[in-house]
Amino acid sequence: MNHEEWLAEHFERHRAQLHSAARRMLGSDSDADDALQEAWIRISLADTSSIENPAGWLTTIVARVCLSMLRARKVRQDLPTDDAEPIRDLTESGPEDRAVEADMVGVALLVVLEHLTPAERLAFVLHDVFDLPFDEIAPIVGRTPAAARQLASRARRRVRGADPAGPPDMARRSEVVQAFLAASRSGDFQALLDMLDPDAEARCDAAAVSMGSPARVHGAKAVAELFAGRAKAAKAALIDDVAGAVWGHGGTIRVAFLFTVDGDRVSAIDIVADSDRISGFDVELVEA
Repeated sequence: MNHEEWLAEHFERHRAQLHSAARRMLGSDSDADDALQEAWIRISLADTSSIENPAGWLTTIVARVCLSMLRARKVRQDLPTDDAEPIRDLTESGPEDRAVEADMVGVALLVVLEHLTPAERLAFVLHDVFDLPFDEIAPIVGRTPAAARQLASRARRRVRGADPAGPPDMARRSEVVQAFLAASRSGDFQALLDMLDPDAEARCDAAAVSMGSPARVHGAKAVAELFAGRAKAAKAALIDDVAGAVWGHGGTIRVAFLFTVDGDRVSAIDIVADSDRISGFDVELVEA
């Protein structure tokens, strides 16, 4: 069997699963067809001499094509075409048969997936639906395996409980956090009090405690005292889609602050200094 015949045999053998993966990632049959056509062009030009797992290799190429299409769609502010249908299984067996949850809401799932970032969408579909390990997902989405795991975890939470009408108003929560940080930097104790829920608390992990922070502080006054004048180098950020802040040194994040914001007040702040946990966070700095 020559090179072209080998490629064609494996591509046809796994076509149904590849189309199913593309369908879930892109939201429509027509887009999935386009993805497979583009993937076949790349596959036909690839060096297959070191391929040990054809199914995984083919899925990876299709996923990369889908990622490019999703990113282009985000730029155009495009949506799936009107031919989007309830997600259905295109194979009789395989890892996706164990992912009933991923299919549980049909069209509603597609609506929720549209609110995920392209990287979140791929990490969720490839891992939860097609059982691809995070070590293989990581280079596709340009993240570490730990960060890819966090992407899938965040997407899974949204699929389970997100409001299809859209994600929460993170912009407003970020504004509250930025205002809190500004008051902390300036030492404005009264402003901190005004932004804290009366029952607010700050909780520190073991690594933060070892650096001198108290394990737990309860009450607006105590939390304000803890933060007054102490956030001079902290930067506002979204941490796994949670409004927060980070402090770092030498280009490395040393401490993450996860804020729980209810309305216009901060009700809790989790202070994380554990390096392993921090390395798994998906951090996006927020411009002031």
